[in-house]
Amino acid sequence: MKNPKHWLATYPVHVPNEVEIPPISVPEMLHKTVELFGEHEAVSFYGNSYTYNEIARLVGEFASSLQQAGVQKGDRVAIMLPNCPQYLVSFYGALTAGAIVTQVNPMLVERELEYLLNDCEAETIVLLHALYPRLKAIQIKTSIKNIITVSLQSPVTNQLEDDTFESFLTRQNGQVHPIECEPEHDIAVLQYTGGTTGRAKGAMLTHRNIVANAVQTYQFFKEEIEKGQEKCLTVLPLFHVFGMSACMNLSIYCGYSMIMLPRFDLEEVLETIKREQPSLFPGVPTMYMAITSHPRAEEYGIESIRLCNSGSAPMPLELLREFEWKTGAKILEGYGLSEASPSTHCNPAFAERKPGTVGIGLPETEYKIVDVATGTQEVPPGRLGELIIRGPQVMKGYWNMIEETAATLRDGWLFTGDIARMDKEGYVSIVDRKKDLIIASGYNVYPREIEEVLYEHPSVQEAVVIGIQDDYRGETVKAFIVQRPGNTADPDEIKGFCRQHLAAFKVPEIVEFREELPKTNVGKILRRVLREESIKKQ
Repeated sequence: MKNPKHWLATYPVHVPNEVEIPPISVPEMLHKTVELFGEHEAVSFYGNSYTYNEIARLVGEFASSLQQAGVQKGDRVAIMLPNCPQYLVSFYGALTAGAIVTQVNPMLVERELEYLLNDCEAETIVLLHALYPRLKAIQIKTSIKNIITVSLQSPVTNQLEDDTFESFLTRQNGQVHPIECEPEHDIAVLQYTGGTTGRAKGAMLTHRNIVANAVQTYQFFKEEIEKGQEKCLTVLPLFHVFGMSACMNLSIYCGYSMIMLPRFDLEEVLETIKREQPSLFPGVPTMYMAITSHPRAEEYGIESIRLCNSGSAPMPLELLREFEWKTGAKILEGYGLSEASPSTHCNPAFAERKPGTVGIGLPETEYKIVDVATGTQEVPPGRLGELIIRGPQVMKGYWNMIEETAATLRDGWLFTGDIARMDKEGYVSIVDRKKDLIIASGYNVYPREIEEVLYEHPSVQEAVVIGIQDDYRGETVKAFIVQRPGNTADPDEIKGFCRQHLAAFKVPEIVEFREELPKTNVGKILRRVLREESIKKQ
C-alpha cells in the first residue's frame, strides 16, 4: 500500500513538504555560519565566551594538529568528554581533518571502553584528564596511539607521556590539507547504541545525514526560532545523539549561542538560567521534572525559556502541564533514534499538539506502521505495529555489522523496533519497545500505558514498569516508584489506584518503592538494570 503522507496536510504554508539538503560537509556547515555570524557568541562556558570566529580558528588548529600527527581521511578519532568548548573543537576539527568521529560515553568502564575502541579501531582519542588512568589500563589492548587530555579546570601541567589539549594544538603548522568529501557517502560520526540487547552497534551517520537533520529541524521550528538570536541551554550530553543534534549541530547551523554545562546539576542549571537567560532548552523528562519540583524555581527567571524539545524518554502528561504552567514555555515532545541522526518526529508548534504522542514527521521524512510479524503489511490508523521510517537522516548502516544492517534497513526503510500507532492525521504514539513488551497470561501489556497511570497518582514522582518471570502467568507486572518528598503511599494504595484506570491484567502485582531509579547519563530510566536485578533475586 502506498504511504499517503497524510500528515503533510497539517503543515502550514511556511513549513515546506520537501526541503533541499545542501550538498555540504558538516565542517562546511560551520563555515557558512561563521560567514554570517562570525562575531556572535558561539559558546558560553562558566564565564568564558567564544565567538564563532574564535571557534573556527581553534577548529582549524586542531585539524592541522591531527594531520601533523598522521591522521588521514577515514581514520577514527574518539571523543570521550563531557560538554565543554574542547568537545566542539575536537568534533569539528576531526571532521575537518577528514576523520570519522567516534562518540564515547565518559561513563564507560574499562571493559566497555576496550570493546568500543577495538570495534572502531580508533588510533586517536580526546578524553577528560580524570579518565586517563582508565584508558591507560586498557590501551595496550587497543589501537590507540595518540592521547589528548582535556582538563575543565586550569590547564594541567604536562607530566604525562601524552598531549594535553593545549600542547596538542602547538603541533599545527597553520595549514589544513583539504579533504575531498562526498557528503552522501562519507561517514562523519560513529554513534554507538547502548548495547542493551547485546553488543553495542556503531550507527554510521554520514555528513549528509547530520546536515539533513539540522536543516529538517530548523524548517520544522523556524517560526518559533530566529537564526543568530537564540541561546540554547546545552546540558544534554553532546556525546549522546540527541545532544549532538538538538544542541550542538542545530546551534551551529542556526548561529545560536550554546550555554554549555558538563552535567545536569539542578542548582547549577537554575543559576545558569538566571544568569544567561537561555531561550531554548532541549532536554529529557527527568530534567524538566527536577526543575518543576524545585520549590523556588520561579525565582531563577525560568520564564526566559520559550521552547523545549523533549526526547529520549516518554513525557508524562502531568509533568508537561506543570512545567509549562511554571515557565510559560512550550514543550514539544519528539522522537528519534541513533540510526536517524536522530530526529524524525515532533509535536508541531504550528498546529495541534497532542500530548502522549511524538507528533508528526519532520520535512522529508516518510513513515508508516507495519505488522510486527512480517513488517510487510501497513496497518490501518489506530492499530498497533512497528514504526518504520525513510528519509535523508537515516544512517548508512552499522559499522562492520552486515547482518544487523540488513535486518534494520530493508528496501530503504529503517525498522525502528518501536511499537506504535498512528492516528488519521499522522500523529504517532510510541507504545513501547518490542523488547519491553510484557506478555502476561497471553495478554500483551505495554509498560508505558501503566506508567502514564502511575504518574497521575499524586504521590508518584518517578515510575517505571517491567515484566518479571511468573510460573503461572509467564510474566507479571512489577512497578518501581520514587515518591514525591513527604508522601507515604503504600503498595495497596498504588494497586487500587491502578485498578480504577486499567484492566485487571495490567495492574502491577508487585510495587517496589525506591529512593532513586537507575538512569543513563541523559536521564533515561534503565529498565534493563531493573530487569537484571529482578532476575538475580528470583
